[in-house]
Amino acid sequence: MGNELEQIEAALVGTPLAGLPIGHGPSGTVLVADIDPNRLHEAWQAADTLVPVIGRRPVMVTDDFDGALRIRPEPEPGPSESELHAFAEAARSSEPWLAYRHYSEDQQADEGEIEYYMSGVARVDLAALVADVVLPTPRPVLERALYDRVLADADLHARVLDSVRLVTQIDYWYTPDSVLLMLLPTTDVRSSGYWIDFYGALTREYQQRLAEVLAQWRHRWDARLVASWGTMLQFQVGRRPSPGDEAWTAAGQLKALAPNLELSRWEVAVALPAGDAWFVHDRP
Repeated sequence: MGNELEQIEAALVGTPLAGLPIGHGPSGTVLVADIDPNRLHEAWQAADTLVPVIGRRPVMVTDDFDGALRIRPEPEPGPSESELHAFAEAARSSEPWLAYRHYSEDQQADEGEIEYYMSGVARVDLAALVADVVLPTPRPVLERALYDRVLADADLHARVLDSVRLVTQIDYWYTPDSVLLMLLPTTDVRSSGYWIDFYGALTREYQQRLAEVLAQWRHRWDARLVASWGTMLQFQVGRRPSPGDEAWTAAGQLKALAPNLELSRWEVAVALPAGDAWFVHDRP
């Protein structure tokens, strides 16, 4: 491991990570400390580019809430190859979207709730757009009708987008005071879920489901996990969903994983085609 640390340190030369403290982390990981919080995305991108060279997948973490997350004097064993393989196989068959489901998907909307569901952060009068929807109706049906009609009105779409697009931009991301780079001992996206600390995946079973989400999002949207702050996950997205069915489906999955993202599903669907940064928030 000592030799590997030297090899990683050499690979980081010429990047924003060059010369930073490096050492053993928990469960077979390597930690790079003293990351500039204002350059955390740039630092992560440098490490992501080096995955084929160093054989480790990067994720930004913080010790703001966990004093035990620190560089250790000796390496700590990680999972065995067979254990990690079993984890990845369980993730592959986990059907995450049967478990991750936003509570609003099961709500009924009636006359008295239209204004509440429809106003959104844009604060425009949208009720007239869905006046022909028979109530009560499942909330997803009402929101999809609203989304389709917003898409059909270019001026209204532009107004809504101007209010919600920030949630798919890096400026919306949370930035801790202290940032470390955790290098996971795998290059496989699905297997990397073994080490991800997230409030929405507190058990091994949910960790496997989260791992499958990481794999599905990487395959479909080239969504790469940049940071895990315990109650928040932040992704860089290489392929944006197109407006319509793609954005609607992606918005539903994002809301399912992020119940504390304070936008309705139709608003998230408007925002997703306009940005390259996804933000997941799930807290007590």
